[in-house]
Formats: sequence, structure tokens, C-alpha cells
Amino acid sequence: MVEVLGLVTARGGSKGLPGKNLRPLGGRPLIAWTLSAARASRCISRVVVSTDDPVIAEASREWGGDAPFLRPAELAGDASPHIDVVLHALGWLAERQGYVPDWVMLLQPTSPFRTSDDIDSAWRVAIATGAAAVVSVVETHDHPYLARRIGPDGVLESFVRTELAYPRRQDLPKAYALNGAIYLCRRDALERERTFEPAGARGYEMPPERSMQIDTAWDFRLCELICAEPGPGGHVGPERRDR
Repeated sequence: MVEVLGLVTARGGSKGLPGKNLRPLGGRPLIAWTLSAARASRCISRVVVSTDDPVIAEASREWGGDAPFLRPAELAGDASPHIDVVLHALGWLAERQGYVPDWVMLLQPTSPFRTSDDIDSAWRVAIATGAAAVVSVVETHDHPYLARRIGPDGVLESFVRTELAYPRRQDLPKAYALNGAIYLCRRDALERERTFEPAGARGYEMPPERSMQIDTAWDFRLCELICAEPGPGGHVGPERRDR
């Protein structure tokens, strides 16, 4: 039996949007969207939440997540490397519970519209290709060939040099951006290389409507508007399922 750990990372502090992980979105805490999708997935064996906040830990349990520890303060700051948070969780689970998963899937609460189908589809990409990692992406309209930098003298320059003088978007090669929704990696590769993008990592493409990331109050407002839409445009998410 292959063990796939769904790891949800949710610290209490946030300068961009204070209290965002518990802020209500569409009638449920933001973190509940990710926990519900993870619980409804067919590939995830266990859902664990890494947080430094007892209130987030309790809310996570109410929505079906396992919060067996509180993350130390030194791993809960704005500058704390995310990989260190992941490795801390793996170390704690191995040392305290003897739990050593084969795969780790990092699921951030700031991507509420990622679905259980997305989770399972990313897993199928890993199995079908034999890749050590799969990362979710979205086609970007902010193409790097159209990006500019402003030099110290205020002069506008191309960020990426190209032979195309006036590139039309339809003539440009497709470009993709990480959307932050799914990071899947074999545990051994993750511990050895300390990255969710080891050599040979594959991409799982998601549509823009499921690639929303919440980092600011404006992002949250946009997601609220999407949730408020009636019919197919509105997201209601999977139902709560307690163990």
C-alpha cells in the first residue's frame, strides 16, 4: 500500500492578510476548503496539518484534519523556509509515531479552489510518468517576453531579451507559472534534495478559475465574489466529512 501524506501548512501569523487561514470564505474557514478536498481525494492516505496556532489546530480537527503537533515558533515566521516546515513535519511523524510516507503532497490553504479531482489527477501524472515529483501550474498571461524592468535611471528595458520586436501573444510559446495549489514529491527525493522540484519534475496544468491564490485582502475579496456566484460559476466545495 503506497502511503501519500497530504500535508497542509497553516501558520497563525500573516502580514498580508491577518488570520487568513480561519477567515470565512463561502460559509467555511479558508483552511476547510483544502481539508475537504484532501479528505475527498482517493490517493491521499492521511491529512496532517502543520501549524503553530492552537486555534487553527482545533479548527483543522473539526474539518477532518490531523494536527498532532504544534510547529515551533522558529518555523512560523515570515522568513521561515517552507521546506524546513515540511521536513520538520516528516521528522516529527517518523520519530513520534513511526509514520514514514512514500510520498508527500503539500497543499496550501491559500489555494481554496483546488479540487479532489486535481489532487488525484496530479497523482495519476506521477504514476503514469514515473516522475519523482509533480507540481501544479497555470498558463500565464503575464508572459516573460512581455515583462519589463525599470533600471536605476528609470529606463524601461526588456526583462527577457527576444528577437521579436513587437510580439503578439498568439505568436509566443506557452508559458506556465506555479499556482501554489499542489506540490507532490517522493519523500526520499524531497529529503535528499530539499525541493519539490527535483530534476525531471512534471507539471499538472490547472485552469485559471481553480488557480486563485489568496495572499492579500484583494485576493480574498475576489474569491468571495466567485463563491457568491450562482450556478456553475460559484464554488461550493466538497461537504465536510468527520472521521
